Amino acid sequence: MLEIIQQPIAAELERYTALFRQHLHSDNPLLAAALAHLTRKLGKMMRPTLVLLCAREGGEINDAVMHAAAGLEMLHTASLVHDDVVDESDMRRGQRSVNALFDNKAAVLMGDFITSTALKAIALTHSLEAVERIAWLGQTLADGELLQLNNTQLTTFSEDAYYEVISKKTAALFATCARLGARLGGADEATTERLERFGHLTGLCFQMRDDLFDLDETLNVGKPKGNDLTEGKLTLPVLHVLDGADAYIRRLALKVRTHEASKLEMQELVDYTLTHGGVPYAEGEMLRIRHEAVALLADLRDRDVAEALTRYIDYVVNRKV
Repeated sequence: MLEIIQQPIAAELERYTALFRQHLHSDNPLLAAALAHLTRKLGKMMRPTLVLLCAREGGEINDAVMHAAAGLEMLHTASLVHDDVVDESDMRRGQRSVNALFDNKAAVLMGDFITSTALKAIALTHSLEAVERIAWLGQTLADGELLQLNNTQLTTFSEDAYYEVISKKTAALFATCARLGARLGGADEATTERLERFGHLTGLCFQMRDDLFDLDETLNVGKPKGNDLTEGKLTLPVLHVLDGADAYIRRLALKVRTHEASKLEMQELVDYTLTHGGVPYAEGEMLRIRHEAVALLADLRDRDVAEALTRYIDYVVNRKV
């Protein structure tokens, strides 16, 4: 499925990969080793794919678009490195995280290096809008992470609070990918805004699917199961079932939030979520958001791009890894 989506931009993705690795280069032995480890697996290139497809709708995948794609993925990569330090995670994309392989100090400094390199790449677009947007994105990602940390101290449960966090994290990143791809590729403002909204909705679906992975023991997605609950995060499936839960289950959820729950208690909350409709509810919400996103593609100039983006969000919603 992903290969079909990326086929129209296969040559550009090869150029992107070379450019991304070219940017992330250092003569410092420790930094070079960390960068080599980090770039060994580039993942499915979901964000660069979105940038390039939206640029194609604009009419041109030019050098500015390529630098933007690289810069955005580097900022995302830096945020993951820092997140793994904050969350004390030891796995990322099926391999050891940077902080686990080296240490927290090296990981923080490496994240800083990648962030600075991302800004350098964005500057090469020669677009003030791109520079302003990447700065906004950096602020928003940090804001979302801090909001998520703050939510672990709340004594109430809110789906709105959940959506606010993922809007400021994953959705903001996907929205920026779509906006800069479209704008730098030559799209008009109306088209750019539609694609930005599409990116935002796709990002919501992406995070919601990731959160569902955390509850599914049958899948191997490159990170430990139950990690969200271990970190005190209550995701949409859990929040939904808490709305009608008794006092015992709600107290259990608060214990999870404050890192006071045992593994057995966390499993009890997972089991309650699975048996009280949390997963079907979250999947239904994803489909609702997916339909809203696809409707935004009806007036695109390039029908091949519209079809590719429809397949793109369908892949996001239905993916198993």
